[in-house]
Amino acid sequence: MAEDFIPDYLGAVPIVLADDLVLIRAAMTNAQGDKNVQDYAECAAAEYALAKGYGFARHLRTKLNEEGGVWSADAVYTISPTLPDGIAKIDAEVTAAACEARGIPMV
Repeated sequence: MAEDFIPDYLGAVPIVLADDLVLIRAAMTNAQGDKNVQDYAECAAAEYALAKGYGFARHLRTKLNEEGGVWSADAVYTISPTLPDGIAKIDAEVTAAACEARGIPMV
């Protein structure tokens, strides 16, 4: 049940692949499914973009895994100062505010 959802965020680590490319490794337990860990990685990506002085990110790909109740995401994002092309665009400020409101920690 949604009211029983008490996630345990185990950490989200940004790994710089290039000046505008970042890999986020995020893990959590007590997830209701892969969407929760994907959201956690996206929150970390938004905060990373803001910390680097960028306003936007674009999701490129995510590899998901669940083992022994631990959900993990290995997600790659580009970051940019202007709205990127593509369909998986993230406005970093809007996303970070939504993550904070939902209690999802960021980098």
